Amino acid sequence: MADYRWRFFRAGGFDQVAIDTGADMLSLKDLDQKLWAALSCPVKDLEFDGKTLEYLDTDRDGHIRAPEVIEAVTWAGSMLKDPDFLVKGKEGIPLTAINDTSEEGKNLLSSAREILKSLDKENKEIITVEDTDNEDRIFSQTKFNGDGIIPAESADSDVRTVIIDIMDCFGSEKDRSGNPGISLEKVEGFFNEAQTYLKWQKEIEDDPSILILGESTKDAYDCLVAVRDKVNDYFIRCNLARFDRRSAELLNPSAEDYQRIAPQNLSSAAESYASFPIAIIEPERPMPLTEGVNPAWVESMKNFKEQVVKPLLGDKDSMDIDEWNKLNQLFAPYETWCNKKPQTQVEKLGIDRIKEIVDGDYRESIIALIEKDRSFEPQANAITSVDKLVRYCRYLHTFINNFVAFRDFYSLKNKAIFQAGTLYLDGRSCDLCIKVDDIGSHVTLANLSSVYLVYCSCIRRGGTDRMTIAAAFTAGDSDQLMVGRNGVFYDRKGQDWDATVVRILEHPISIRQAFWSPYKQASKMISEALMKIAAARSKASSERMAAQAMQAGAQTAAGKPPVAEKAFDAGRFAGIFAAIGLAIGFIGSAITSLVTGLFKLAWWQWPLLFIGIVLIISGPSMFIAWLKLRRRNLGPILDANGWAVNTRAKINIKFGTSLTGLAKIPEGSEKSLADPYADKKRPWGVYILVILIVIAIIVLWKTGYLVRFFRP
Repeated sequence: MADYRWRFFRAGGFDQVAIDTGADMLSLKDLDQKLWAALSCPVKDLEFDGKTLEYLDTDRDGHIRAPEVIEAVTWAGSMLKDPDFLVKGKEGIPLTAINDTSEEGKNLLSSAREILKSLDKENKEIITVEDTDNEDRIFSQTKFNGDGIIPAESADSDVRTVIIDIMDCFGSEKDRSGNPGISLEKVEGFFNEAQTYLKWQKEIEDDPSILILGESTKDAYDCLVAVRDKVNDYFIRCNLARFDRRSAELLNPSAEDYQRIAPQNLSSAAESYASFPIAIIEPERPMPLTEGVNPAWVESMKNFKEQVVKPLLGDKDSMDIDEWNKLNQLFAPYETWCNKKPQTQVEKLGIDRIKEIVDGDYRESIIALIEKDRSFEPQANAITSVDKLVRYCRYLHTFINNFVAFRDFYSLKNKAIFQAGTLYLDGRSCDLCIKVDDIGSHVTLANLSSVYLVYCSCIRRGGTDRMTIAAAFTAGDSDQLMVGRNGVFYDRKGQDWDATVVRILEHPISIRQAFWSPYKQASKMISEALMKIAAARSKASSERMAAQAMQAGAQTAAGKPPVAEKAFDAGRFAGIFAAIGLAIGFIGSAITSLVTGLFKLAWWQWPLLFIGIVLIISGPSMFIAWLKLRRRNLGPILDANGWAVNTRAKINIKFGTSLTGLAKIPEGSEKSLADPYADKKRPWGVYILVILIVIAIIVLWKTGYLVRFFRP
């Protein structure tokens, strides 16, 4: 279809392809991709059906690209007898419209009927997204659904109990029916661990030396381990004392150690003296088991004597180092066996239950169920394909009109899929709002768009829901837009969010704003300068008065009368008065010359002069604003969000005005002009008229016209 007759429309300063029919969509594979508005877009942050986006993103990389769009259109077209259902199947597709000439089509049609049957709609001939959306309900009617996960409900009683045990140890996975179940991976993991654990347990049967005390071996070993470090410490200290008897005093607690713990409540602070040796250190002294033991270790040594020493060495009150070493050797096989213990999740079931499961044929039974479930995979996939087809019929055409072309964006009938909602701020509504993950990285590229962007942090539900948006202001002015201002953002679901301005990317908004910009800047400069001068004068006056008051107070305290201010000396200021007079005269002469020159102009030259002055002041800023407004481009804003925009999507002045709504009183509304709190009007017209008359009299007098008029 290389010679397919395409139709284009112009919007946003570039030609966009019109996709209105199924034939248009099927021919997209032949359309030069240089003519596509975009070639890639992210899956996240789009106002679009999430399941459809998942189907389109076949490689699961988080982006949808042109080949994936073409693949989706081609597949959907092959599953329909009439491809026009891709643009008119938004309310659902008739079963008769499904193309059953292929094997895949037959399975799809059969699955569509099964879906309707499972929903008690077997007499219905149209299937919709609402019918296929509830996958849990569809698969809840069948034991097997092709996902390789077996719920406990799908097995008989004995096998069901084993499946529950496996889930208890290894956790569960969600079956397509919505019920918890197990996969082959979990079954293999369970039985492998169970066999490993049983193999480790069998070593006891093969080597009787491991359980030296039978069932009591574990408790006895725990008593030995509890005192092992402390007993080893005792015998090492005794050996040092035998080596050098002078060290015995140093190896026992000192007087300072007892002084340190003496003020404490020793009944609740056993840890303070638990670090002392377990018994008094003397050369070649056996370790006492009862009498003379550190009080902090009495209980542990009592258990050690009863459960270890007494059964293996007899009833003794002390023990030498050889006997101690013998005990450790006797428990060495058990300790080695314990260290070889595998880390498993099946141990919680107990050795008897594990043996019962492993010795039975449960493994083969569960695997057989999984294989049977997998045999239904084609039918289950066909059910998924039905869902994909009905979603493509409802949503794919809309997606293409926001990807291949930006039709929805420029038509203003529907919001584009990248428009997150509407921001209300500063008496305006901004429709071009997009979600932003990272403001810092977004600003870098979005700055190339020449669009005035306001970044807002949006919060709802007490702060549990948060997001950041970038809103484009394309009409009005920026006088009252500043960081910290609050507004309200309405998302595409109609939910309201508290929006706070956190950053502004400044660019011209309108030519009208650029016209007044020089005057506003000059007014701001003059106002700030006057405020600074007034503040400086006020500060100087306050400091001078304070200094004078302190000086007067000091003189009064010293018994001296306050020094009176010097009388005004007119002679000293005569020169100053003369200079001021000269300055006033110079200014008056300049004004006279200016007015005289103006009166020499013809009446038709006055408007030209006024226009010229306005152009000199406002012209440069208006020209710069005009150039930047002509460059406004949607592309960098979307590219900064991960899109691959393939064209210059302009936002000209006329279109930009439609993206930002200004506050207007509705037509036909009643309006009262009486404002009781309005500022009192001053007769500025009278003031101006008087000033003009005075200037005219001065000019006439200077030029001699007034003298000649009164000359007799």
